Amino acid sequence: MTYEYKFYSTLPDEAKLIRTEVFVEEQGFKNEFDGSDNICLHIVLFENGMPAAAGRIFPPENGICVIGRIAVRKDFRGNKLGAEIVRLLEEKAREMCAERTSLSAQCRVMKFYEKLGYKASGEVYNDEFCPHIYMEKNL
Repeated sequence: MTYEYKFYSTLPDEAKLIRTEVFVEEQGFKNEFDGSDNICLHIVLFENGMPAAAGRIFPPENGICVIGRIAVRKDFRGNKLGAEIVRLLEEKAREMCAERTSLSAQCRVMKFYEKLGYKASGEVYNDEFCPHIYMEKNL
């Protein structure tokens, strides 16, 4: 697997493409893009020059960086790109002096985040129609 990645201070077209394919077209979310995109740092992972995966990270607040919008395009799944995006965002959080990362996970992918060291807390809640749970990890 040959990939490279790039961080962006504004939401790049490649991340819009990935998130639209995964969250809007595949999963049916209506409110995918929000004002938070303006304050987050975005990452796009390219495999053989093609945009394959994306995510975002908020600036640290009280020692915690929130990560989210982790998405891998269908044709690139099964290559551990989602885990790589999370790892790269955690590395960026450490660079920003965060002590922890947190995220809002779709319950159906909770095990994915647990394998990466995240622990769930609180009650399950719906984001649009989809059950989510808060998770965090000490860095």
